[in-house]
Amino acid sequence: MIPDFGAAALRLLDPETAHGLAIRALKHAPIPAAAPDDPILATRIAGLNLPNPVGLAAGLDKNAEALAGLSRLGFGFVECGSVTPLAQPGNPRPRLFRLTEDRAIINRMGFNNDGLDAFAAHLRRRPPATIVGANLGANKDTGDRAADYVTGLRGLGGLSDYFTVNISSPNTPGLRALQGRDALDDLLGRVAEARTTPAPVFLKIAPDLTADEIAMIVEAALAHRIDALIVSNTTLDRPDSLRAPDRAEAGGLSGEPLKARALTALREAAAAAAGRIPLIGVGGIASGRDAWDRIRAGATAIQIYSALIYEGPGLVGRIKRDLAARLRAEGFSSIAEAVGRPC
Repeated sequence: MIPDFGAAALRLLDPETAHGLAIRALKHAPIPAAAPDDPILATRIAGLNLPNPVGLAAGLDKNAEALAGLSRLGFGFVECGSVTPLAQPGNPRPRLFRLTEDRAIINRMGFNNDGLDAFAAHLRRRPPATIVGANLGANKDTGDRAADYVTGLRGLGGLSDYFTVNISSPNTPGLRALQGRDALDDLLGRVAEARTTPAPVFLKIAPDLTADEIAMIVEAALAHRIDALIVSNTTLDRPDSLRAPDRAEAGGLSGEPLKARALTALREAAAAAAGRIPLIGVGGIASGRDAWDRIRAGATAIQIYSALIYEGPGLVGRIKRDLAARLRAEGFSSIAEAVGRPC
């Protein structure tokens, strides 16, 4: 990301070109450090001490190459990827679409990334004070998807503060089938066996699931010692409210139109989990109020991405200031006290 006025200029360019320029700016531009966090925002999830609960979702920095800049924007944690064992080009361009009228994005990138070795090399040079997560994916042409996640976990052991098993991208054919119980038990069982470091492992799920399916995933995650659930990824749904010319493009929809669906999925996960596993809320969060709604619905932390494209990196600070003010106004002394407390 670059200053908010620069983010507006990037929106004049082709979306994928703009994304590439943003990564270059984050790598090389002299970005000033964000102000220190208000102590009231400190929280803890799965053994990780976060200075604040506002994280960056996977997808922006696919190769963990822009951590120098991202570490200075004020995030409580940064998730990079998705990374697959082997480098792959992803789907043909165009594959990223800005739905400006809807404050939304459609992407069908297809896990384009430089592969595990490049990702690991970048993590070895990461800023030491930043909490960094690795979002793991499977190669499109792999014969054993579960093995790819195990390869990612082993290959980045000791380099990442946490791992996210991403089985919910809609842009790799057949990937979401891993959310079925038999396939999920096989995958998570193999992941559990491969864990050799204390780094927690999270599971990222789709919003296009029924309450019963979410409840099943919660139980599978608990059975295999998953440390947190990220709720949720992009949606295949196309609400009738969409107005932008590219609204019918194939791929995952994120941004404002995902907000209600992602919040519902979070509430269903919180009901099923009943406090047994922490949750991270993602999808359509574009303000402090949106973040507050996720925390009160059961999220210990939140992640943002699409809203940064429209609001600029200053959004991180605005969300944090709003959360701190809401905590004090309602008599809470920490984020943890507000988690799951009805408004």
